[in-house]
Amino acid sequence: MPAERLRRCYDHNMKTIAITIDEAMLDSIDRLAGARDGDSPNRSRIIRTAIKEYLDRLEREAEEEREREIFRRHRGRLQQQVAALVNDQAKP
Repeated sequence: MPAERLRRCYDHNMKTIAITIDEAMLDSIDRLAGARDGDSPNRSRIIRTAIKEYLDRLEREAEEEREREIFRRHRGRLQQQVAALVNDQAKP
């Protein structure tokens, strides 16, 4: 895909928002953006990456909590099944 067409497609899928951050955080972002090898500084890319990683973490934590709830609900039955398996394996 030609670079210009790819850029237009990329831009089409993006929305512009405004955020407010403190100066120390902005300085950190600018340092990170300037440290990228071969890339021009890009605050947006750093912020998008950070948000993506944060959202992925929240989704993973929510899934883990759903799984913990399933284990809590079925704890008694699971303990019985484990005990039965152990008893079967202990038989000579």
